[in-house]
Amino acid sequence: MDTLHQLMHFIAGSPSPYHAVHSAAALLEQAGFARLEECAPWTLELGKGYYTTRNQSSLIAFRLPRETVTGWRMTAAHSDSPTFYIKGDVLEGDKRYLRLSAEGYGGMNCASWLDRPLTVAGRAVVKTAQGVESRLVYLDRDLLTIPSLAIHQQRDVNKGHDYNAQKDMQPLYGLADSPSLTQLVAEELQVSPEDILATDLTLCPRQQPVVLGPAGELFQAPRIDDLACAYATLEGFLTAQTMDSTGHIYCLFDNEEVGSGTRQGALSSFLPDVLSRIAHGMALDPQQVRQALAGSMLLSADNGHAVHPNFTEKADPANRVYPNGGVVVKLSANQKYTTTGLTAGLFKAICRQAGVPVQVFANRADEPGGSTLGNLLSQAVSIPMVDIGMAQLAMHSAVETAGSQDPAYMAQACTAFFQTQFVLTADGIYQFA
Repeated sequence: MDTLHQLMHFIAGSPSPYHAVHSAAALLEQAGFARLEECAPWTLELGKGYYTTRNQSSLIAFRLPRETVTGWRMTAAHSDSPTFYIKGDVLEGDKRYLRLSAEGYGGMNCASWLDRPLTVAGRAVVKTAQGVESRLVYLDRDLLTIPSLAIHQQRDVNKGHDYNAQKDMQPLYGLADSPSLTQLVAEELQVSPEDILATDLTLCPRQQPVVLGPAGELFQAPRIDDLACAYATLEGFLTAQTMDSTGHIYCLFDNEEVGSGTRQGALSSFLPDVLSRIAHGMALDPQQVRQALAGSMLLSADNGHAVHPNFTEKADPANRVYPNGGVVVKLSANQKYTTTGLTAGLFKAICRQAGVPVQVFANRADEPGGSTLGNLLSQAVSIPMVDIGMAQLAMHSAVETAGSQDPAYMAQACTAFFQTQFVLTADGIYQFA
């Protein structure tokens, strides 16, 4: 259960993508990884570990092999979750109430956000004597809520409700004459309100991660999608040992929930830029670069839908996954997932050697699923990939539920993936060393 408790601590300390990257960076530095800035020159040494960030909300870490690299083992997860971005301090309306102006980010289950304590987290850009500086913000208190309309005033609400983001989902902040949100942020950062030039703030649920079930077989938390994979893949990355000629890369991208098409998203140049600078630092020629990529593989880690106990008919009859059933391998005929028979077979063989259970997920034929990191990232870096995740319930709700054993299964599978010696000897053929 140690992995689960570490994950719960990671989630609690990561109320925004900026905090998630900060949490991951802290774990990397504890493990001896050196920080690199994209705006500075890089000097790299074989056998050493490094990391860099972009926009404070995406991170790539890498461990160089002891010798010239012949292939990379990579994982990718995302730092963001569906939420609401704060657009302004005050939304016009009844003068006795103070509401924040908010806009939806990603596809969330709106009903799950109602009538629960919320706060804000993210970053603020502060004026300094030298220029401007971005600082993390988390108002660690029960600050606001989105109140639902009483059933007496909408008698048919239990028959379904079409939520209007502008009308139904604006958060109640306080009553007239309450201090503004900008004032609270300024107090938190110990600056004057005038020095706060801009913010990137989101709503976040106040519920802390908890263990559920008579034997603690489940856990519940906000942002399980995808911080559970973000942490478990990082634990696997940190646990793995340095290899002779295989390098390791851990990726944490922002903006997956809105299509990844940003400077810090999976569709960006972030990973290609890092790979290019590594190649330059290791003095690789173009043929060595292409050969290493051909011999590489990436695990795209994002969660999948467990069979719902109240809606079992929603699951594919032939591919049903459950909490604590092991790492989920995700398949899609329309290539929304990157998994192929070859990459799935190789990953299953690695997990079998490591004693990690694996289960297979596919959507019903009449319910197309959404895409994830892998098929977007492959447009930037074309290497073999397999989409994996954990089985979870209530995906994209304000609070989600998953199996307590699955984070450890994911971490163990990633450690085995990073440490297993396998070589692509010909197209369609992998051999274990």
